[in-house]
Amino acid sequence: MTTPPAGWTDELARARLHFVTGKGGTGKTTLAAALALALAHGGRRVLLVEVEGRQGVAQLFDTEPLPYAEQRIASAPGGGEVRALHIDAEAALLEYFEMFYNLGFAGRTLRRMGAIEFATTLAPGLRDVLLTGKIKECVRRTESDGRYSYDAVIVDSPPTGRVVKFLDVTKALTDLAKTGPIRGQAEGVVRLLHSGETAVHLVTLLEEMPVRETVEAVAELDGADLRPGAVLVNRVRPPRLPARSITAAADGRVDASRVRDGLASAGLALDEETLEALVEETVEHAIRVAAEQRAREQLSEADLPTIELPDLTDGVDVAALYDLAEALLEQGVR
Repeated sequence: MTTPPAGWTDELARARLHFVTGKGGTGKTTLAAALALALAHGGRRVLLVEVEGRQGVAQLFDTEPLPYAEQRIASAPGGGEVRALHIDAEAALLEYFEMFYNLGFAGRTLRRMGAIEFATTLAPGLRDVLLTGKIKECVRRTESDGRYSYDAVIVDSPPTGRVVKFLDVTKALTDLAKTGPIRGQAEGVVRLLHSGETAVHLVTLLEEMPVRETVEAVAELDGADLRPGAVLVNRVRPPRLPARSITAAADGRVDASRVRDGLASAGLALDEETLEALVEETVEHAIRVAAEQRAREQLSEADLPTIELPDLTDGVDVAALYDLAEALLEQGVR
C-alpha cells in the first residue's frame, strides 16, 4: 500500500490560491475558514472568498451577511488578518461592464431589465467565469509598493461533484470568445488556475461515500490538468480500543466476563443489562474504527498529502475555528 505524503508540502506552501471543496456535509466551509486563519498566522493578509451564495462564512464568524466588498472578519496571531468577500455573479458582471466597457450606468439599467440573469442563463459558463475572474483579480492585485494585496486567497468552492466544471469552464469560454477583453480575461484565469500558484484541497470524512467522491474528484482534477492539493480529513475521532483488539471486537468477539473483571478491579460494579449495553457499544465502536481504517487505505490511492482534523464535539464556533487553525499549523500548514 502506498503511503501518502504527510502534512503540508513545499509545493503547497508556494501556492497563493487555495480552493477548498468536498462532498456536502463534510465541513468544507469550516475548513476553508480554518485554513484562512492558519495561513494568516504570523502577520500575513488572507482573503476568504465565498461563491455559492449561502453566506456560510458570515454564519461561521457570527457576522452580518457579507456584501460584495472585502471586509475584515478576523485577526490571526502575529498580526495577521483575514478578510472575506462574498462574490455575487450579478455584481461581478456589472463590475466587468464598468471595468472593460465603461458601462456603469448602462449595466445598472441592464440589471433592472433582467438582462444579466438572461445573459448568464444563455451562457451558463459565464456565471462561473465571472466568479473565477474576480478571484483572479484579487490574487493578482498589488499595492503601491508592488507587493501583492493578499499573501493567500482561499475559496470556499462548490462541492466535489461540480468543482471541476467550475474551475475548467474558462477553457470553454475562451473557445467561444475569440477576441476582446473577455478573451483576455478568460485566458488569464486559465493560466492562473492551471499554474503552480493554485491548489485544490479536498475535504472528506472517514466514511465510504465522501471518500469515494474524493478519490473520483482527484481523478477528475488530474484529467482536467488541475492540481489537487491536500486531503483534509475532518471530524476524526480517536480509537478507544488497542489496535490489536479491533478486528476481534468488530467481529463481535468481546469477552463480557473479562470486561466485568476489569471494571471490578477499578472499583466499578455493573448490572448485567448495563454490561451488555457496554459490550454492544464496544462492538459498534470497533466496527466504526475498522471502517475508518479501510477508508484511510482507500484515500491513500490518491497519493496526496493528508491532514487529519479532530471531531469538535461541542460544535463549531469562532473559538473552534482557531483550534482547527492551530491543528493545521501543527501539521505544517504555512
